[in-house]
Amino acid sequence: MPLTVILAECGLELIPEEIKNRPAIQKNVKKDYYPSLLLDNALHHSAMVKLKDVGKRGRPDITHNCLLNALGSPLNKSGNLKLYIHTLNNKIFEINPQIKIARNYNRFKGLMAKLLRENEIRIKNLLLISEFKGTLRELVNSIDIKEVILFSNKGELAENPLLLFDNNLSKDFIIIIGCFQKGFFADEILELSNRLVSISHYSLDAWVALSRVITLYEIANDIL
Repeated sequence: MPLTVILAECGLELIPEEIKNRPAIQKNVKKDYYPSLLLDNALHHSAMVKLKDVGKRGRPDITHNCLLNALGSPLNKSGNLKLYIHTLNNKIFEINPQIKIARNYNRFKGLMAKLLRENEIRIKNLLLISEFKGTLRELVNSIDIKEVILFSNKGELAENPLLLFDNNLSKDFIIIIGCFQKGFFADEILELSNRLVSISHYSLDAWVALSRVITLYEIANDIL
């Protein structure tokens, strides 16, 4: 079965109502220009400082880099990746492995703003991103026999990362990687698994950790 990857607590959201009239927001927003409707710490930092969980918000670039790494991997190209993004506001979206995510950051932001408004991305009859209508726990529980691993530098360091995954594509693994700048997994995410694993002595960017984990799975299953 495919490796299921969940990018958790992604900093993807439309500009919140409580700050939409702040000067830093008004300076950049254009009503009909989708990229300007997405909260972005690089543009809106001064308006965001008092927002709850500010360290996890306004970082669409992290999700962008993670998606490019995952979708461009041999794992995905071989048909062995199932990919979801989970936002800090608890929206969950399934990514069609055939999607070509824009390399250009502004185009990507526009796509995400459109997704958050319409809850799907479709080209003619092809659904490229669809909403999962349920909770993260319901998503995890929808996979019958599985092992769920949370990856974090606060986890127990794997003695041999090459042994994390069995050489058995019939076994389901779900990996969860935090897609935020600062902070730690929310309690409801930590409750999904008792396996909290680190794969490096160093703190890694989310897209670096994701790329390494995918590579470990590819090596374990001879996917080149």
